[in-house]
Amino acid sequence: MQLLLLVLNQVEKLEDLLKGLMDQGITGATIINSTGMIKELADYLENQPIFGSPWISIAFDRKESKTIFMALNTEQVEKARSVIHQVIGDLSKPDTAVLFTLPLISIEGVES
Repeated sequence: MQLLLLVLNQVEKLEDLLKGLMDQGITGATIINSTGMIKELADYLENQPIFGSPWISIAFDRKESKTIFMALNTEQVEKARSVIHQVIGDLSKPDTAVLFTLPLISIEGVES
């Protein structure tokens, strides 16, 4: 089992993402509102010189992200990754999402 975490900056894609996951049989997820450090510092950063700065591509008007947690088996992880890439696109582009997995050593209260 793995814990898949997705920090979704493009919150307008959340519904499509969840529908895509459900279509693949992935129904167990927890979603929390979250805010990244750069978003919290937006007022400060907007007043800084931006020429040559990586912050120029950040959407400062969007403060909230959604963090999605899912405990998945290996097959489900690959299905989830596929759906995430279909809905969100290239995660290497700025202000899209961050995706990572962690091994789960023990789990209770979740069907495996």
